Order: sequence, then C-alpha cells, then structure tokens
Amino acid sequence: MSTPKPIRLLRSFATVGGWTMASRVLGFVRDILIAAYLGAGPVAEAFFVAFRLPNMFRRFFAEGAFNMAFVPMFSKRLEGEGPDAARAFGTEALSALFAALVAFTILAQIVMPWFVYALASGFQADERFDMAVVFSRIVFPYILFISLAALFSGVLNAFGHFAAAAAAPVLLNVIFIGAIIAAAVMRWNVGLALVWAAAFAGIAQLALVWFAARRLGMGLIPKRPRLTPDVKRLISVGIPAALAGGVMQINLLVGTQVASYFDRAISWLSYADRVYQLPLGVVGIAIGVVLLPELSRRFRAGDRAGTANAMNRAAEFTMILTVPASVALVAIPGLIVGVLFERGAFTSADTQATALALAIYALGLPSFVLQKVLQPAYFAREDTRTPLRFAIVSMIVNVALAIGLAPVAGFLAAAIGTTLAGWANTALLWRGVRKLDPDLTIDNRLANRLPRIVIASAIMGVAAWAMTNGLQAVIPGQTIAILALVLPASIVLYFALAIGLGAFLPSDLKQALRRGTDA
Repeated sequence: MSTPKPIRLLRSFATVGGWTMASRVLGFVRDILIAAYLGAGPVAEAFFVAFRLPNMFRRFFAEGAFNMAFVPMFSKRLEGEGPDAARAFGTEALSALFAALVAFTILAQIVMPWFVYALASGFQADERFDMAVVFSRIVFPYILFISLAALFSGVLNAFGHFAAAAAAPVLLNVIFIGAIIAAAVMRWNVGLALVWAAAFAGIAQLALVWFAARRLGMGLIPKRPRLTPDVKRLISVGIPAALAGGVMQINLLVGTQVASYFDRAISWLSYADRVYQLPLGVVGIAIGVVLLPELSRRFRAGDRAGTANAMNRAAEFTMILTVPASVALVAIPGLIVGVLFERGAFTSADTQATALALAIYALGLPSFVLQKVLQPAYFAREDTRTPLRFAIVSMIVNVALAIGLAPVAGFLAAAIGTTLAGWANTALLWRGVRKLDPDLTIDNRLANRLPRIVIASAIMGVAAWAMTNGLQAVIPGQTIAILALVLPASIVLYFALAIGLGAFLPSDLKQALRRGTDA
C-alpha cells in the first residue's frame, strides 16, 4: 500500500486547535480577573482545589478512561454496521455512564470533607478547609454534565465533526468571565460566584454538544442501564484506562498535597499550569482528539503505512509548535507571568514564584504533547493496559520526586516531579510503540527535521532572553510594551530560522491544511 497523500488530519487539528486557542485566550482573561480580585490568597486556593476535584474525576471517568475506550468501539460500529448500530451502542454507553455519574455525585456530596482532605490536607490548619468543602459541594455536579458532554464529543469526533466539541470550553470561560464581572459590580463573593458559574457552565456545554449530535441523528437519551455484551466490553477495555487515569490523578493529588503545606503555593502552581496549558491544549490535546479516530480507521483498514505516516506528521507538526513554545516559557517566564497576572491582589513576589514553577513545567511540555501523539496508537487497538503500566511507573517517579525533594525544593518539588514523570512516561510509550508495530517508528523526514526545530528554537530562546533584558534596561517597568515587542520578534525569528534551516517548508503547511482525500 502506498504512503497516503496529505490527509484531513491537520486540517481537523486546525479546527480543534483554533477553538482551543479561543478558549485558552478567554481562559487567560478569566485567570487575569481571578488574579486581580483574589490574588494567590485563601479564597483563590479554595476555588482552585474545589474546581480541581470534578476536573480530576472527569479525566478519570470521561477523557482519561471512558472516551479512550468508547471512541474506537463507536467508530467501529459506525463504519462497519452503520448509524443505527452506532446509535444503539451509544445509548447503552450513555445510560451506563449517566447512572454511574449520578451515584458518584451523590456519594461525593456526603464524603466531600474527606475528598478535600485527600487533595489538600494542609488546608486543615486554617479557614481554607471549610471554604474548600463548601465550594466543592457546589461545583462537583459539574462532573456529571461535563462527562456526558465528553461522550457526545466522542460521538461528534467519530463522525469527523470537531468544531462543536472544541467550542464547548469557550462557553465555560465566557460564563466564568461574566460571573467575575457581575460579582465585582454587585459586590458578591467572587469565589462563590465562580463555583456556581462552573456548575451552570457544565449544563451549557452539554447542551451545545447534544444539539450538535442530534443534528447528526445522534441525540441520545439515557435509558435504564443494562449490562449488555457491548457494555461489558466497554467496561473491560475502559477499566485499565480508568486505572491509568486514576494513576495520573494521583500525580496531581501528590503535587497539590505538597503545595498545600506552603502558603500560596497552590495558587502559584495553578497560575503556572494555566500558562503552559495554552500550548498543551492547543497543540497536544487537539492533535490527540483528531488522531484517535484517524488511527482507529486506519488500523481497522490494515493501513500500516498510513498509520505510521499519520503519527509521524502529527509528531512533526506538534514539535514545530511546541518546542519553541517550551523554550520561550523557559527563557522569559517572569515577563510572561508579570504581564498576565501582576495587578491588583497579585504581587511581584507572586510573579517570581509563579515564573519559577512555569519554567519547570515548560521543560516537560514537549513530553506531555508527545504523549497525546503516542497514546492513540494503543487506544486505536483497544489496548489500554499497556499505557496503564507506563502510567504507574511515571506515578512512582512523580511521588518519589515530589515528596523527596520537598524539604530542599519546597513547593517547586511538585513541578519537578510532574515534569520528570512526564518524560519517563513518554519514553516508555515510545519504546512500547516500537514493540507494538515495527512500522511505527520515526521516519527519515521527522529524524531530519527534529534537530533543526530544536536548533531554531534554542537560538530564538537566547534572542528572546537577550531582547527582554536589553529592553528592561532601556524602558524599565514597561512589561506590556516589552512583551509586545519581544513576542512577535521571537515568533518571526523562529519561523525564519526554521525555514532557513529546513525544519519545515511553507508548502508543507499549505498541503497539510488543504482539504484532501487519502490515496
């Protein structure tokens, strides 16, 4: 079978990435407002912990487990048996997920103090604990709506419709921003406004993707759950992925626990996380969403060459964007954090601490993105056990580093553990992919271009650092103006270097994004 012509993969990525970029930009507006009104104080920390709880379990139930098992199985029925079979399977899966989530949400309301203690036991020493419990009880039903929305997003992705699912997070940030502004104008409690807004946003996101699915004839409604053979298969495939998701959430829990014993540290880490999540979300998560159904189709068709080509082009495209982003976040983290957050209740000391955490997270950014490229190779084969084993190893690395380095590195131990554990997981996934299929290896084009991407990024990073320091000496304190000069200059320099060094060609981008068909 010949190597496929340029496919719709990167065009679909552009759709998801574009909407994700819009969401992340609005997310920055949201975080700027939170930093201005709450800073890094106790209300901000209580909110971050409260919102982290449903998001942690969402990754466990939906994105981290359910959808990784659901999308390949749904796609198989859609293409092999037709829409009616896919609709029947989707309804069975929705019914089982809905029943499980309702029961879990009710249980969580009862045991919420234990959940908060498990996530941030350091809060127990002051008012943050009771505040976090109240906030968590209000926001926790978000998991019900957003997990159901994730299922409908999986349905849309299987049909090759990515826009509505990618646009749903925009609603979350629009509602958050509206809640903060309303709370400030009406003199309400900003923390309470945020948690109520989260619960309402979950309903809005679910409504958006449900109506989009209904237009495709997939407006599924939950029924009485039944343990059919398909549901049993879904559970058997999903349990290892759920355990893997649980392992990854232990990493998050350990980091939050370590940070909870350092005043304001949870806020610093949360703000740093928001910044590096921009390239991770736009590039890594978007490519992962698009790549899984693509690889599932190719695997079923026996197109090994096409599978290898799709993965190599996805890796190449993500590294072109991710490596320079990582280098920039390491080179000028203080400038970026200062411009985004240093105003109102967010002080210069908060900027310095957040910038340190951001630089450490940024070192792991390429590894987190590569995981999104490598994992679909397993999930497309309904193999969720192998990533589970790798996740357990990375968890052990994270726990050992986060706890072991805390006496020396303080709250930064959590960021160090996350970054090094991310690289460990990526290395294991790559090694496993090569064993999974000898054809799934780095091709000559990627091997040739990757070092050139790194060189172009490194030169750009040094130039960004030098420009920042030079401008700070000439126009001290003008951080917005400095970033407005340094950022576009660095982008232009990187792309000029990348093209000059042969890291990529402009024609590649045009070809990848045009609508095309496979050979």
